[in-house]
Amino acid sequence: MQHKRLVIDANILIRAILGRRVRYLIEHYCESVAFYMAEANAAEAEFYLTTELAIKHNLSESAWRSVYIGILNTVQIIADDTLIEAESKAKARIASRDINDWPAVAAALLLDCPVWTEDKDFFGAGIATWTTATVELYLAET
Repeated sequence: MQHKRLVIDANILIRAILGRRVRYLIEHYCESVAFYMAEANAAEAEFYLTTELAIKHNLSESAWRSVYIGILNTVQIIADDTLIEAESKAKARIASRDINDWPAVAAALLLDCPVWTEDKDFFGAGIATWTTATVELYLAET
């Protein structure tokens, strides 16, 4: 049963695809934690994987794509049109840092939960954030 919720930022999805630690944490805790991701953030991760990261890390599309799909099967995608109701508030909170990060902020506001990110632009936006170094403290709490 999932009692906890956590929004995943695009950089965390990318880390889950390119590495092992983040993927392990998502797979290990997906039964007890509901992971969410803004549709725009999933598309952002896919864009960077397609255009830069797969080449940089010498990964074939079939290799990273299967992991991408697997991770997305454990994450609940929040449609962009659902986030519209929190868009203004989210943009106001993140505008001074990186307004393009608003979808994850909006998701966190709508769900009243923290964001898992490595992006320092979220700090000071008035939402709880966890980094990979400490997120297991949150995930493992009962």
